[in-house]
Amino acid sequence: MLNGGPRTRLRRYGPPPYRLAVLHGGPGATGEAAPVAQWLSRHESVLEPLQTADSVAGQIDELAACLEQEADGPAILIGHSWGAWLAVLVAGHHPGLVKKLILVGSGPFLARYAPAIMKTRLGRLEPSQRREMLAFFSSGPAMDKAALTRLGNLLERTDAYDPLPAGEDALPAPPCVFAADINASVWPQAAALRQSGELLRIALSLSCPVTAIHGDHDPHPVAGVGEPLSGLAGFRLIVLPRCGHTPWRERQAREPFFEALSVAIGAEAASG
Repeated sequence: MLNGGPRTRLRRYGPPPYRLAVLHGGPGATGEAAPVAQWLSRHESVLEPLQTADSVAGQIDELAACLEQEADGPAILIGHSWGAWLAVLVAGHHPGLVKKLILVGSGPFLARYAPAIMKTRLGRLEPSQRREMLAFFSSGPAMDKAALTRLGNLLERTDAYDPLPAGEDALPAPPCVFAADINASVWPQAAALRQSGELLRIALSLSCPVTAIHGDHDPHPVAGVGEPLSGLAGFRLIVLPRCGHTPWRERQAREPFFEALSVAIGAEAASG
C-alpha cells in the first residue's frame, strides 16, 4: 500500500519496518523510480524519498534525515542514475545509515568518461534530431512542458534498447514530475564533484558492499562505473544485455533486472 501523495517528500510503500530506500535520478526526476519501489513492495516495505533540495549538500542532508527518521537501522539504498551518486555521497558522509548500495544506471565516476554519453546519444539520432537535442541541452531550465516532453521522447530513443510501450508496463505507479529548476541547480555541483575527483574519493572510501547494475546499451559507459570502482572491496558489477539506462522500462531486460536486484538486496530472487 502506498502512503503519501505524489507531491509529498516521501512515499512509503507498506507499513514499518523499512530497510529499503529507492532513490530517483535527475537530479529532479521526482518519482521516476516509483515502479521499482512498487515492485519491491510486493515482498517488503519500501521508502521512496523525493529529493527536493536545490543543492548537493541539501539533498545529502535531506536523505540522511529521512533515513534517520524512517529506516529501521542501516538501510539498503537503491539509486538510479543521479540517485546512484547520491547514495554514494550519503554513505560516505553518513556511513552508519547505510548497509549496502545498489547503483542502477549510474553516471561515470571520472570526468574523462562523460563526453561519451552525448556522443553515443547523438550517434543514435537522425541529423535533425541531433540538432534538436543539442538545442535542448543548451537551453537550460527555461524549457516549457512541451519541450520537456519532446526531450523525454528523444532520450527514450537514445537511452533505451527495447522500451515497453506506454500502458504495457504492469507496474502502475504515481507519475514522475521533472523539476527542471532542481536539475539546473544541483547538476553543476554534482558534475564539479566528479571533475575534482571528490566523488570517486568518497566512493573508494566506502566500507559497505556496493553492487552496480548497468545496461549494455546505456549511453552512460559501463567502463566509467566498473573501472573506477574495481578496487573497492565488496564491489560487484552486473551488466544486463539488451538493456538501456532504465532497466525496469525495458521489454527484454526488466525481468533479469528485478532478478539481479533481488539477489543484490539479499532476498530470494522473485519470478516477477
